[in-house]
Amino acid sequence: MTAKVVYTGQLRTSATHLRSGSIIETDAPVDNHGKGERFSPTDLVATALASCMVTTMGIACDVHGINIEGVTCEVEKIMAADPRRISEIKVNMSFPESGPYTDKEKKIIETAARNCPVVVSLHPDCKKTLNIIWPE
Repeated sequence: MTAKVVYTGQLRTSATHLRSGSIIETDAPVDNHGKGERFSPTDLVATALASCMVTTMGIACDVHGINIEGVTCEVEKIMAADPRRISEIKVNMSFPESGPYTDKEKKIIETAARNCPVVVSLHPDCKKTLNIIWPE
């Protein structure tokens, strides 16, 4: 097993990662009857996409000796109705000024991001928009 999720009431859950014991609480968003005081489950999906992209890039970059430490991502989740679902996840990824990166390095990085396990697991109808901001 990976995690144990407990419904704690008032549209909130507590998820425990069984291997490490780390805990994530979720809350329903304000536009869906919740308080919006924690990540919503769909926020976690969107955030997982960016985290997975960066982690997969990190693996590829370690193999190729490319430093990407300090990369940041801003994540925007766009919801659709009927049925309620994530219609698009936008990831704006900014690279540290430790660049510049060669065209070959950029290709390695972008290929890793666009093929991470979360990208290929999300439904094809969920648009995944990646905007990479490279240092000059």
